Amino acid sequence: MITKEDVEHIGWLARIEISEQEKAEYMEKLNSVLDYFGQLDEVSTEDVPPTYHVIDLHDVFREDVAKESLSQEEVLANTEHTQEGAFRVPKIG
Repeated sequence: MITKEDVEHIGWLARIEISEQEKAEYMEKLNSVLDYFGQLDEVSTEDVPPTYHVIDLHDVFREDVAKESLSQEEVLANTEHTQEGAFRVPKIG
C-alpha cells in the first residue's frame, strides 16, 4: 500500500512539489493501480506461453542479393561537379 510518505518521497525524487490535496489524490490513484496488479496475480497463467511481443515480428528488410552496381559514369551523370572520377564537394575547414 502506498502511503502519504511514499508519495512525498516520490515527489522529492522527482524534484516536484506536491500539495496536500495532490498527495491524497496520488495516494488513491497509485493504490488503485496496485489493486489492479493484485487482480492480475489472481489469474491462472500456468497454461499460457510467455509472450515477448504482442504481435508477431517479421523481417521487414529485403533479401540481400548481390547484383551489378551502377558504373562510375552512370553515378556521375547527374552532376557537373566531378573531379578525377569522383564527386567534387566544398572543402570543409
